[in-house]
Amino acid sequence: MSVTTDVSESENESALKTERAKKLTPGKLTLLVVIGLLFGLTAGWTLIRVSQGLPIIGPRQFHGMLIESPPPLSDFTLASTTGEPMSLRDFRGKVVLLYFGYTFCPDVCPATMAELKRMMSELGRDAEDVQVIMISVDPQRDTLDKLGEYVTRFHPSFIGMTGDESELLGITTQLGIYYAKHEGTPATGYLMDHTASVSVMDQDGRLRLVFPFGVTGEDMAADVRYLLH
Repeated sequence: MSVTTDVSESENESALKTERAKKLTPGKLTLLVVIGLLFGLTAGWTLIRVSQGLPIIGPRQFHGMLIESPPPLSDFTLASTTGEPMSLRDFRGKVVLLYFGYTFCPDVCPATMAELKRMMSELGRDAEDVQVIMISVDPQRDTLDKLGEYVTRFHPSFIGMTGDESELLGITTQLGIYYAKHEGTPATGYLMDHTASVSVMDQDGRLRLVFPFGVTGEDMAADVRYLLH
């Protein structure tokens, strides 16, 4: 009795498989292949956007303020901590971050420079295509030696630049940077009020982003990496 039942069940399973095979027509096979391909492409597209720091849907959200259709900045040349005058055009092909501050700054400048240092670490090998420049708005006290010692304390690739009042105004006016001297204490001497943002130039020398004070090095790195690629 059990032998008959086993044979019957085997025949039923075979019949079901044959029926399913008949139902899986060439058209249905093609549809399944297309669905599989679409799923694979969607998954790949999603992974690419996530790896580039992009949202799955919609445009990229920058941590800095994006400058739409920016014109190139007028070139400028300043004395630099490299030992020779340097111009903005010398850095074409790199993303350039300009920060205006001074070495006697008690808080905002060292905090910002520390985040720029962290950004370079986050960028890894991409940091080779990035140049951070601190332009001193206090040329009276910031000699090139003092400025060079200050910026390289944060990262060996950082460059310091400065110039006289007219040279500095020619640059800061283009970028909307404000600075002014005001009295401090006998211990500090005079202090400099200044805009604490970081201006980001793309590889063609165009202002593309402005990082307000407080943006982290990790967030800066995400935006800069997007400009690089």
